[in-house]
Amino acid sequence: MSAPSRILIYAVYGAGKSTLAARLARHLGLPWYPVDDLLWEPGWVEVPVAQQRSRIEAICRRDRWILDGAYHGWRDVVLARADLVVGLDYPRWCSFGRLLRRTVRRLRTGEEICNGNRESLGSVLSRDSILVWHLTAFGRARRRMRAWQADPTGPPVLLFRSPAALDRWLTDLPHSGDGAGTPGSRR
Repeated sequence: MSAPSRILIYAVYGAGKSTLAARLARHLGLPWYPVDDLLWEPGWVEVPVAQQRSRIEAICRRDRWILDGAYHGWRDVVLARADLVVGLDYPRWCSFGRLLRRTVRRLRTGEEICNGNRESLGSVLSRDSILVWHLTAFGRARRRMRAWQADPTGPPVLLFRSPAALDRWLTDLPHSGDGAGTPGSRR
C-alpha cells in the first residue's frame, strides 16, 4: 500500500487525534493542520462556521494534508477529499482516561491549547466542560466512524480499537518523508 497523502484523523475528544497527527506528519512528511487552530480565536471565541468551512476548503484543495478532526459544518468537505480516515475507536474508559490525564496536566502546567487559549478550572467544571462533551459525544463519534467504514462510496477507513493496534500499523507504514512534517499554516 502506498502512503496516503490526505488523511483525516477522527475520534472522540481526548482519544489522541492531535498526538497521532503529529506522529503521522513526521512519519509521512505531510503538513498537519491542527483543527483547533482553525476553529478558535483567542479568548475561546469560535470562528463562524462559514469561515471555518472556507478555511477547511482551502486546505482540502491541496494535495497533501492531515486534519485532526471534522465537524458538522464542514465534515463533508474533508470526507470528499480524504485518501484515508484513521479512526481511534478506543473503549470509553481508554479515551476518557486519556482526556482526564491530559486535562489535569493542562490545568497544572497552563499549557496552551491553541491561539493563546488554555483550559481553566472553571471551564473544566462547567456544563460545557470537555469532560462532559466526551461523555455526550462518545457514542455519536463511534457510530459515525463505523458508518463511514461500512460505506463503500467513501474513503477507506481504518478503525483502531486499541493504542497497541495503532502502534503496530504505524510500525508497518512506509516512511514517505524526511520526518519534517510540521503544523501547516493557520489560514
